[in-house]
Amino acid sequence: MARTFGSVGKETEKRVLKEALTLFAHHGYAAVSMRQIAGQCNIQAGALYNYFPTKQSILHGLMKTHMKDLLLALDAEPLLEQPKAALESFARFHIRYHIDKPEGVFVAYMELRNLEPEPYAEIMKLRQKYERFLRKILRDGQASGDFKIDDVPVTTMAIISMMTGVNTWFRYGGRLGIEEIEKIYVNLVLSVVGLEPVNVMPRLEETV
Repeated sequence: MARTFGSVGKETEKRVLKEALTLFAHHGYAAVSMRQIAGQCNIQAGALYNYFPTKQSILHGLMKTHMKDLLLALDAEPLLEQPKAALESFARFHIRYHIDKPEGVFVAYMELRNLEPEPYAEIMKLRQKYERFLRKILRDGQASGDFKIDDVPVTTMAIISMMTGVNTWFRYGGRLGIEEIEKIYVNLVLSVVGLEPVNVMPRLEETV
């Protein structure tokens, strides 16, 4: 995928990925050219190919980095055996991790269709690893009788989609802060599996 040229090359690669992420998120993968990415990085278009031979390799690199960083962060989370506590912990982790990465989340989900078959298969394996973590929590809760679930795979996708959607509308300085958002989403997730909410929040007056 990317070619390595020591520490300077690594820094350039990071800059390319950072600028490409912003361009893809704001304009869409199909509308962005390699020349635009090079210009945003203040390097010659020809030099860009020393680091990424194709635009596809940049998209693949962005998605692979996003998923590997997500899985590393998840691995660092404490493992909880009780299903309800584990589900609440997972929901809090997902919101905290994703809420500050709107561009990365948008590209990782909306541009997946633009990956070629081989990189697509690789990214899907990483995504499925993340989904399996939640599936296990749901299956454990179903087996113990704590959760009321008709279909674990569908419920898994519904929960992840619902929580990831926070990136489409959340903005700092709005009516609710991250702690309030996190608590609301935890209660929404618990309601999906038939559980009562925890630490119900007092009603907040809506403001413009």
